[in-house]
Amino acid sequence: MLLPVGGLGMNSTMDDMNLIQQAQRHHLVVRELGEEIDLEIGPGDDDPSFANTPLIGGPREPTADEHDDTKQMGMVSQLPSDDQDMSKTQPAKRKKKVVKRWREEWADTYKWAYVDVKEGTPRIFCSICREYGRKHRRNPYGNEGSRNMQMSALEEHNNSLLHKEALRLQMASKDKIIVDKPIYVKALMSKTAGSIVEAALKRDPHEVEFIQSVQEAVHALERVIAKNSHYVNIMERLLEPERMIVFRVPWVDDRGETHVSRGFRVQFNQALGPCRGGIRFHPLMNLSIAKFLGFEQTLKNALSPYKLGGAAGGSDFDPKGKSDNEIMRFCQSFMNEIYRYLGPDKDLPSEEMGVGTREMGYLFGQYRRLAGHFQGSFTGPRIFWSGSSLRTEATGYGLVFFAQLILADMNKELKGLRCAVSGSGKIAMHVLEKLIAYGAVPITVSDSKGYLVDEDGFDYMKITFLRDIKAQQRSLRDYSKTYARSKYYDEAKPWSERCDVAFPCASQNEIDQSDAINLVNSGCRILVEGSNMPCIPEAVDVLRKANVLIAPAMAAGAGGVCSLLLQGI
Repeated sequence: MLLPVGGLGMNSTMDDMNLIQQAQRHHLVVRELGEEIDLEIGPGDDDPSFANTPLIGGPREPTADEHDDTKQMGMVSQLPSDDQDMSKTQPAKRKKKVVKRWREEWADTYKWAYVDVKEGTPRIFCSICREYGRKHRRNPYGNEGSRNMQMSALEEHNNSLLHKEALRLQMASKDKIIVDKPIYVKALMSKTAGSIVEAALKRDPHEVEFIQSVQEAVHALERVIAKNSHYVNIMERLLEPERMIVFRVPWVDDRGETHVSRGFRVQFNQALGPCRGGIRFHPLMNLSIAKFLGFEQTLKNALSPYKLGGAAGGSDFDPKGKSDNEIMRFCQSFMNEIYRYLGPDKDLPSEEMGVGTREMGYLFGQYRRLAGHFQGSFTGPRIFWSGSSLRTEATGYGLVFFAQLILADMNKELKGLRCAVSGSGKIAMHVLEKLIAYGAVPITVSDSKGYLVDEDGFDYMKITFLRDIKAQQRSLRDYSKTYARSKYYDEAKPWSERCDVAFPCASQNEIDQSDAINLVNSGCRILVEGSNMPCIPEAVDVLRKANVLIAPAMAAGAGGVCSLLLQGI
């Protein structure tokens, strides 16, 4: 659990006094930055004992060197005024260098450390291995107060054997996340609505994406819940999935080596009918994302005219760079574990990120082989699977239709408006198509490495070229080699480009607070959510304060659900 530095979890007056005394002695400035730690040296003398002093702890006896320092300071005070002025000016020059050095050293402190209480005592823990104290010394059996093995806290931490081992294990597991993401909790006006969020936080404190989606739903329904308190019990039942399936997926690559991935399927709610939801293959896929997608899909399906429940799932398998045979073997192994939970009256899986026509074909073929019948229980893009002929285009086209209705209500139209689109998958490509049909000027697409902007706007020929690039698994950078008026920006997002309407179609939480500010400054007036929950809560607050209209994905992205009308489900 992360605690703000200002509090440090100390309840007793003595602990507060000890910390204040240390701050006064070392001129230590402690600033509170949300849930991060930011320490720096303030104005004061260069104190070489700072590196040797524990940041948190009780009072200790001064060392012999410290007694010498105090004696020297007393002698300085007895010097004549001119000499005393000289003695004050000399350390001041040296002090600036020391302050600069310590500021640079502590600038990254919050990235590897956090504060927690251990046996009643506040400690600074390693964010990777969750340890503290002697276990992070070079010599784990040495004396913590020994000067010859004392180093600055950051150097000492990075050189510790335990930290290096934890870092090695972390790199081996390909886990890019070091510190748990802090959960942003909005203030609620009513206690009844707040109790729902508190219960979800208490039950699933580490599922950031799921908690975020719960907060958005509760905030939208806050007034209704405040007037009808019996909805609290209904929401508590709704927020707990009916079934969560986590399973192992072993598969063999082309070199004959065996790999193990993790699979998920969350059947969130079947109150209205059989579950329906996507399957996502992405290396960052986890249970929290599966629950958030299932919850969003449940509400999205409930808004449609069809009796369908919500579900979601997938795996942390990354299809990028894999051969067709490797993907086929993985999909068959995935279906071996989950086929018994699928069916036309149970669960209807569909495409999601990383899952297209090829993957759905492998999955359906293995399901048909195992189940022994050929039924349209997969909402795939193939008509001969009992699929809809508009299934592929439905979500992307629906986003543009939704935007056109918003503008029509404002006595405006899409024609001539500059539109920024993120992503380059199925939804983004079909958004480009329909925007061109309405006369709009789509100017951007993006991938995981950056974004592409074409000042002349995309046309149908350019979209065909983009599809060829993606089909060959090439970078969008190759587009700029053909069209001189385009440019590809590495490690950037398209939200700083001048636009009137934005269509985020990449992934969840792709728009942070700074991106929202860029959108406002670039002239964006309407944001149509193509992906599920594309904005973090802080970004939503920025957009609403700037009077930017937000079309929620739950309504704007319902085109994929409505296309089920042609499937005869």
